[in-house]
Formats: sequence, structure tokens, C-alpha cells
Amino acid sequence: MRTDQAVGLVREGGPQRTTLLELFFDLAFVAALALISRTLAHNLDAGGVLHAVVHLMAIWWVWSVTALVTDLHHPQRPPIFVMTLWAMLGAILMAGALPTAFSSHAIVFAGAYVAIHVGRGIFLVSALSGRQARLHVGRFIFWFLVSAVPWLAGGLVSGTARGLLWAAGLAIDYGSAWLRYPTPRLGRVPMSQYRVAADHLAERYQQFFTLALGDLILVTVLTYADNDLTGGRTAALLAAFAATVLLWQIYVYRAGALLQAAIESSRDPGRFVRSSPYTHVLMVAGVVAAAAGFEIVIAHPTEHPTPWLVGVILGGPALFLAGRIRFEYEVFSRVSPSRLVGLLVLAVSAPAMVLVPALMAALAGTLVLAGIAVSDAIRAYGNPAEPPAPAL
Repeated sequence: MRTDQAVGLVREGGPQRTTLLELFFDLAFVAALALISRTLAHNLDAGGVLHAVVHLMAIWWVWSVTALVTDLHHPQRPPIFVMTLWAMLGAILMAGALPTAFSSHAIVFAGAYVAIHVGRGIFLVSALSGRQARLHVGRFIFWFLVSAVPWLAGGLVSGTARGLLWAAGLAIDYGSAWLRYPTPRLGRVPMSQYRVAADHLAERYQQFFTLALGDLILVTVLTYADNDLTGGRTAALLAAFAATVLLWQIYVYRAGALLQAAIESSRDPGRFVRSSPYTHVLMVAGVVAAAAGFEIVIAHPTEHPTPWLVGVILGGPALFLAGRIRFEYEVFSRVSPSRLVGLLVLAVSAPAMVLVPALMAALAGTLVLAGIAVSDAIRAYGNPAEPPAPAL
């Protein structure tokens, strides 16, 4: 490892900031998230929801693993630079194939996913000279080769079998990471190797969540521009904007802004590194679902929603709150009651929303988020030790 540090491949301790290359890499995911939302909006049924889950979990895992790698290594160095561009190219191919990933372009989607992860490992093994660093990467390669089997097999079959095989591939990828990549003859990744630079990793997750909110803005504005401008559609666009602001405000309040400090002060910073991908994917899923819901609401604001539409209109905020509750518990070991109340209100009100216009259902979800944001502001005002929701 000392050799890799000497040539500048492995990051050493100290403050680190996101590089322009990492921000450039993130651009590929703007298109991916928007396509997931729009594909879900155009296929809003049980199959469409399951497809969206697979799409999002695959796209998210590409970003999350790459973010961890660029946290451990200097992205400016040629091998890491090439590896990052490789992952970006693969993400673009996945995004391009995404709308038809469960039909005509399945092998492109699956092949790009496998190539990203296996290729990333090959780049790192060829670039790193330290034995421990190579062993660490070897664990990743082993498990991504294991998951490559159901991924590629799923790309060659059709129907339900494809979904089951891809779900198995995701289970291997997410499960092996949670178990710290237990590998024959190599064991698990030592907990010490999860002690990464808190400032950089926290910043990366904050940036991606903000990027996801950009999906909500992009999808709603495009939908608004594609339709005749009416009062109902304008009201729906304003509700979408308000929901975007509230999601951002609730995210950054305390836990979002203090994630860096929480990791740095924790006795077990590796716990945050291992769990943050799982909590953030829930919050990002909530934003993606909300974007799909608002797309339909803007196009048809006065029509009564189907149960599936109500599910994404209110389920989006609910998923976000579920992830945010877990996120807050990780940082502070407690949960704000307002978030639990918000989840309850969303669940209780859902059955009645099929009886009102879609715009009213969207406003109901937005009002729940507004109530939580107001509760946060009141708590901050009443407790000077807890500052108001900070801007990042």
C-alpha cells in the first residue's frame, strides 16, 4: 500500500474535495434517473414498478461503488481517470438501453452493467502494486463475476425469467457488499478499510441526492412544456417545484448537513460507509417515484388517479421519508416524530385519493412534506442548539 501511496494512486488522510472528473461522471446519471421516471410513468402497473426497481438498483450500484472507489483512490491519476470514464460510458449505455431493457435491449443493459464492475476491478488490479490493495479489489472482482452469471443469463432469456435472474444478480451484489464481500481464501474486507475520508464521501452522497432532485425538475418541466399550458397544469408544476424544495429541505436538515461530522466522530465510521448506500437508495427511489407521479399529474391534472398513480404520488414521499428516518437514526440514534407522523398520514390518506382529481392527490403529498419541514423549523427555532435547516 505504501507503494501505491507513493505514486499517488491511494488517497491519504486529510480533507478531500470532489473533483471535476467525479462531477463529470455524475452527468451520466441525470439521463438515467430521468429515463427511469419517464419509463415508470408510461408503464404504471405492477410490471412497470418492478422494472423501475431493477433499473434504479442497478444504476445506483454503479454510481455507489464507483463513488467509493474514487474516494479511496485519486481520480486525477491516469489509471483511475480511465476507470472512471469506463464506468461513465457503461452508465450511458445502460441509460440508453433502459426504456427497452426488458425487451429488445436486455443484453446491452446487462452487458454494460457487468462490464462496468468487472472492468473497474481489472483496471484497479493492473494499476495497484500493494498486495493488500490487490486483495481488496480481488474480493470485488470475485463477487461481480458471480453476479455476472444471472445478469448475463437474464439478458439472454425473456419474460418473468429475466426479472428473476436480474433480481438474483442484484441480491448477490447488494448482499455481498453488506456482508463485506466474504471471499474464499481471502475472507471479508477488514473493517479498517472502510475508514475512508468522511468529508469526501458525505459530499458525494449529498451531491447525488441533489442530482436526483434535478431529475424531478427536469421531468416535470419537460412534461409541462410538451402540453398545452392550462391553469391546472401550472398548479401541478408549482406543486412539483414545492415538493422538490421540501424534499431538499427535509434531507439537509441536520442529518444531511452533519453526515460528515457524524462519520468523523463515530467510533465505527465503517458502519456509515456500509449503510449509506442502502439508506440513500430509498430516498432517491422516492424522488424518482415522485417525478413519475408528477409527470402524469401535470399531463392530466383533473382526471381521477388510478390506485397505481396514487401509489407513486404518495409512495414517493413515503419512500423518501423511510430512507430519511433510517438516515437520521444512523446519524443521531433517534428519529423525529414528525417523520413517523408523515408516513402515517400518507398511508391513511391514500385510499381516499382515488376519489379526487390527481392534482389534489399531489397537493396532499406536498402538504405532508410541508408539515414536516415546518415541524423541523419550529424545533430548530425552539432549540438554539439545533440550527435551522442549513444550506449546503
